[in-house]
Parts: sequence; structure tokens; C-alpha cells
Amino acid sequence: MGVIMTGVPPITTSAAPGAAARLRAAATFGAVGLAVSGVHALTGLGIPCPWRALTHTLCPFCGATTMGSHLLQGDVAAAWASNQFVFVLLVVLAIACVVWTVELLGGRPLRLPAVLRDQRVWYVVGGVAALAFAIVRNLVPLG
Repeated sequence: MGVIMTGVPPITTSAAPGAAARLRAAATFGAVGLAVSGVHALTGLGIPCPWRALTHTLCPFCGATTMGSHLLQGDVAAAWASNQFVFVLLVVLAIACVVWTVELLGGRPLRLPAVLRDQRVWYVVGGVAALAFAIVRNLVPLG
């Protein structure tokens, strides 16, 4: 086991491999989102939604690129108005990144109750929430 020496207490590199992998995945997701949002903010070009092109309705992720460009410009209210669902997902991801970072720095790991550790639960919850958001946003103006 290697030890990383910094200004904080020593951290073993095998202390939290799960947290490190999750942080790498979140960083990759963030880098791609930042790049797409940056291109949109600078040029107005975004990724067209195939669902919207086929159905002429908004999917749960429509407006996410616009939301990202508003966040880059510091306009949180406009970001919220663009896509509330993805905004909430980003807040949850930011909180998770803080928890994983604390764990990597030697802090106490946060563990969910056993029933919530099953990824299938989160897929079902996320799918139902996305479907509900898509239905509501197409019937009731949000934001």
C-alpha cells in the first residue's frame, strides 16, 4: 500500500477505491458537460434532442445544455428555469462529490441504509422521477 504525503494526515491509496472511481466518473461527466455547455454559451449550438424531434414534446433532459450555459454565466435562476430535474440531479451529484472527497481524505465514509445501496432502487426512482417530470413539464409550464 502506497502512502500519499501532503499537508494533511497520510492517506493510503487503497483507503477508498470506490470513492476514487466515483469521483473520476463524476469528473469525466463534469468535463463533458462543461465542454458542451461552453460550446453552447459561446456559439449557441447545442445537441439536438431526438425525442423532441420525433414527438415535439420535451424529454426530461431537454434544456440541460441551456441550463449548463446559464450556470457558466452565473445565472442560477435562468438555469433553474431551463431544467429543474437536471438542476436537482447536479446538486445531488455535487453533494455526493463532497462526501466522496471527504472519504478519500480519510474522513468517515457515509453509507446508505442497505435497501438504498441497491442500484436498481435508484434506477427505478430516477426513471419514475424523470417520467413524472416529463409528463408535468409538457402539461404545466414550469419555471
